[in-house]
Amino acid sequence: MAATPFPQRVAAVRRFNRFYTKQIGLLHEHLLRSPFSLTEARVLYELAHHTTTTATELGKELGLDPGYLSRMLRRFQVRGLLDRKPSQSDGRQSVLSLTPRGREAFAQLNRDSHHDIAALLRTLPQPEQQRLVAAMHAIEGLLGTGSEHVAPYVLRRPRPGDMGWVIQRHGALYAREYGWGEEFEALVADIVAKFIGHHDRKRERCWIAELDGENVGSVFCVKKTEVVARLRLLLVEPRARGLGIGKRLVAECVGFARKVDYRRLTLWTNNVLHAARRIYEQTGFHLVHEEPHHSFGHDLVGETWDLQL
Repeated sequence: MAATPFPQRVAAVRRFNRFYTKQIGLLHEHLLRSPFSLTEARVLYELAHHTTTTATELGKELGLDPGYLSRMLRRFQVRGLLDRKPSQSDGRQSVLSLTPRGREAFAQLNRDSHHDIAALLRTLPQPEQQRLVAAMHAIEGLLGTGSEHVAPYVLRRPRPGDMGWVIQRHGALYAREYGWGEEFEALVADIVAKFIGHHDRKRERCWIAELDGENVGSVFCVKKTEVVARLRLLLVEPRARGLGIGKRLVAECVGFARKVDYRRLTLWTNNVLHAARRIYEQTGFHLVHEEPHHSFGHDLVGETWDLQL
């Protein structure tokens, strides 16, 4: 078959662009029934998937005009979505990160996008869904630069139903991976119940990690005394491991504890939880106490780790 002339190939790409932008609603003034434009939503996406970044880094990554981006970031800050702090390495730069309100705004966008694309895919039989995804992979592979985040996730505040998920997933995962019995699930339920029943909104916090619209992780920062906080219930689902979610959850907990003026962050774990122990050690926690115990149907070694804030 003879090759299509180049002008026709250009026309075909342009025709596809017109079709696809209409198909997924990019021609609307605001994206996904939100108050954000497409560009604003993309900037929120990048902010949500960087622990910290700068306006210069964002502009280079997205190819945005610095003045246009600066005005957008000012609007985010006025709306309470963005936090700026002076860079310790470059006094001319500000380090940018989303506030809790900003993270929740992005989480809503992420949920709506997941819902709309799922609805679009469901109009096709499964084999046709696979063909569509394969074609998209082909386009991405031919035109992409490899800079796109492989698996975007977001951290957010808990919503109704999340606390039950924390209990259920701890019980199921620890039974499957370590053989721990119902006693452990009861312990998790007790911790969650106390967090809900005696929650100090100013000095306690829970984060839920969400990936592709589904819960994949959790961590809690709870008050032990006026000067000591406890890190509790760190969990990352197996399919989300290796993406840095556990490390990010612990970092959020540490940052919050410092912000509300705790002097020490402590945690209790067991020596068989190797991945979690590596994260604690990398974050700066120190093992301060070990004690053998028989719990959850097993002989274990309990460990206390501390971090001076």
